[in-house]
Amino acid sequence: MKKIGITGGIGSGKSVVCRLFQVLGVPVYDSDARAKWVMSHDEALRAELQMAFGAATFDAHGQLDRPYLARLAFHDPAQLARLNALVHPHVGHDFAEWAANQAQAGHAYVLKEAALLYESGAYRQLDHIITVFAPQPIREARVLRRDPHRTAQDVQAIIGKQLSEEERLQRADFVVYNDDQQLLIPQVLRLNGAFVNL
Repeated sequence: MKKIGITGGIGSGKSVVCRLFQVLGVPVYDSDARAKWVMSHDEALRAELQMAFGAATFDAHGQLDRPYLARLAFHDPAQLARLNALVHPHVGHDFAEWAANQAQAGHAYVLKEAALLYESGAYRQLDHIITVFAPQPIREARVLRRDPHRTAQDVQAIIGKQLSEEERLQRADFVVYNDDQQLLIPQVLRLNGAFVNL
């Protein structure tokens, strides 16, 4: 079974493209959602997070205090690197177990959706990479419509911390153009046909 990564910057439309693959019956591992789950349920990681970031990492009910971690890590590159160094290996292990289950179920391939596919090193677990591309002005407008609590400066700051589009495109094996000019469904159908026959 092939393991295909799918990545793209904020607002590129990774999730929309993944939903199209899911309609075709392709299992999709949502790295962000699974990271949140693993951070809340993996006892070893919970202990590591508390040791690194203090007791306030979890609230009085034992729930992960995501706003607290975000405040600590988003504006401090060293703290963000520390958080990622703790979380990404656990998510990698979770993905490996999930992928093994999908292989046993007989799937030809699976997708791993991750915004930080290269930055986290997760690309090393994968056979091929898809990048979802959209020009930055389109991405910014999409995020501002989707997340009304964000400002344009917030979105630009997030984009500035992500891998550049140029590098993402150079490293990709396949590109899906979600630029409001090209239709997504035909691109996904072509890729699905290619991946089934890999």
